[in-house]
Amino acid sequence: MKQKGLLLVLGTAVISGFSIFINKYGVSVINPYIFTFLKNVLVAVAVSGLILGLKDWRLLKKLTRKQWGLLLVIGLAGGSLPFLLFFKGLSLTNAAESSFIQKTMFVYVALLASVFLKEKLNKNFLIGGLFLMAGNLFLLGKSSLLVLNKGTLLIFVATLFWAMENVISKYALKELPGKVVGWGRMFFGSLFILVFLSVTGRLSLITNLSFKEINWIIITAVILLGYVLTWYNGLKHVPVSQAAAILTLGAPITTLLNLISGNAIGPREILAGVFIVFGVILVLGLKEISGLTKKVFCLTRDA
Repeated sequence: MKQKGLLLVLGTAVISGFSIFINKYGVSVINPYIFTFLKNVLVAVAVSGLILGLKDWRLLKKLTRKQWGLLLVIGLAGGSLPFLLFFKGLSLTNAAESSFIQKTMFVYVALLASVFLKEKLNKNFLIGGLFLMAGNLFLLGKSSLLVLNKGTLLIFVATLFWAMENVISKYALKELPGKVVGWGRMFFGSLFILVFLSVTGRLSLITNLSFKEINWIIITAVILLGYVLTWYNGLKHVPVSQAAAILTLGAPITTLLNLISGNAIGPREILAGVFIVFGVILVLGLKEISGLTKKVFCLTRDA
């Protein structure tokens, strides 16, 4: 089951790379808070429909008070508050610094998982982590020194919230299916953002959306749905520290998409991608890589 989980998380990394590439266009034409809220709502509705269609609604009826509490916290810490902090921080600092801070999330996930989930961090993980950090530093480029200001602080706090949510989700996944945890993140996250939009008087902006903006919301919501389903179903079978490290592959995938779309990339971006890929290989280990390769070969052959 772990190999299946790793394949799903690798799929999440690929989706993440596409998501970053496409979302930058969506955010440029839509208020980021409205953009995030409507995406989350559409995904929450889709996952709700999936649960009902598969007659898994009985799972929700059987949830204990503790499990409902976990889903509520996951929605707050993963599906709402960090998005609001991240977009506010992004407006106060540059994209390179924001991206670098967010991509250090695997470090905080690993530390939290080692304390609260007792996940062991072996030598390969630590060495691989250094390569991942080096790759992210290359992507940071000329902004080699982070400027400590309100913007970078908000991005950092958002990243910590996402790290905590991943660890809490991994704990919840011991008893709950991935789609239920993913539903909790999107459903309760949407409710919290709805409260924020109502209090700040931004909710009326939804009525002013153009057809083009609605199209962008639908496209990105489909991508987010794929992210949620692959991530939580994969995370159920993979240590969260490993899974978070694999997600960093989204950066070189985005770089590759930029190249394909005609944007110029330099040796720095290429070297960053090499470091990140090599870091993930070290984190997983040759045994896992070999098993994954055989699994993919078998799936391809059977198809």
